[in-house]
Amino acid sequence: MAIQVHLDRVLLDRGMSLTELAERVGIALPNLSILKTNKARAVRFSTLSAICRELNCQPGEILVYVRDDVSK
Repeated sequence: MAIQVHLDRVLLDRGMSLTELAERVGIALPNLSILKTNKARAVRFSTLSAICRELNCQPGEILVYVRDDVSK
């Protein structure tokens, strides 16, 4: 996968649990867990914005581009 989600790292840095973030953002815990475990196929900008608001971070701290094939 070319885009990796580092939500777990940001949560750890902020001392916040996934459950607490889900409550603050208003997203069901299973849906947020799917994002955290890199199993999400898409994320809405409104969701990303709410996560960044609650974690006081930038999208680039959560979403990271990683090349699949370095030979290209």
